Amino acid sequence: MPGRSWFVAAGDKQEGPYSEEEFRDLIARGHVRPDTYVWADGMQDWKYAGDIPGLLSPGGAPPAIPRPGVPMPSANADHGGGSFSAEFSIWEMLGRAIVFVIGFLLIIPAPWVAASFYGWLISRIHVPGRGYLGFTGKPMDIWYVFIGLALTTYVGSVTDIPFLGLLLFPLQGYLSWMTVRWVLANLTAEGRPLQLSFDGSPWGYIGWYALMAISAITIIGWAWVLVYWMRWTCNNIGGTRRAISFNATGLEVLWRTLVFTIGCVLIIPIPWVMSWYTRWYVSQFSASERLA
Repeated sequence: MPGRSWFVAAGDKQEGPYSEEEFRDLIARGHVRPDTYVWADGMQDWKYAGDIPGLLSPGGAPPAIPRPGVPMPSANADHGGGSFSAEFSIWEMLGRAIVFVIGFLLIIPAPWVAASFYGWLISRIHVPGRGYLGFTGKPMDIWYVFIGLALTTYVGSVTDIPFLGLLLFPLQGYLSWMTVRWVLANLTAEGRPLQLSFDGSPWGYIGWYALMAISAITIIGWAWVLVYWMRWTCNNIGGTRRAISFNATGLEVLWRTLVFTIGCVLIIPIPWVMSWYTRWYVSQFSASERLA
């Protein structure tokens, strides 16, 4: 319907009115996506842009949202549950993964390549009830953590000093724990901070980190350790009224990792197995209402 005015939901606020031409420009610039709530003259309720025929590609049915002039739902309101999903091209994943690895090998660029990679991947993750996630972390936030991780990995792999790797291992675990806290603290949805936190202790995290390494001698036991480590991590995510879960089994992790490893050894299948494995891994996380 040409000539109608459009409104766009942006966090707790509504933007508009926009003319048809202005609204189409927002779509072209990526400001309006399939998971963006929109409302226009003649519409009974707010809808996802992706649910409006001919506007964008179809999406899932949205929950009810008030018309302009009525307060928007809170960012911390409860939402329905479901599995996470990730959407990206296989070549973009490959390119960014290569840059990430090279940046860590060169040590100094590590904070920049890490922040860039995390921000890109997180922005491709869709959470039911939240839409696509965002990331506000900056390279200099915890630059020393990424420099430390790059240095300890490099030193541990190139030196012949006995037991140096064992001495560096707790430090690597601690730096990894700091990374998890940083990532969660910088997650956003619909442009608003989710205000999540990681409440797991550094000693507990280092313990799982060490158990993961020790379990490698069992050949297959590491897959079950990884599953329970991820579940422990999810159970220690604070700041949300929804329970975050990791649903994969040890056997699923084992055979998929085996396929991924074989694909990497063969080199040519790397782009496909990397994307396949990453999408599956993300889909094993889900959000659901907490039981009373």
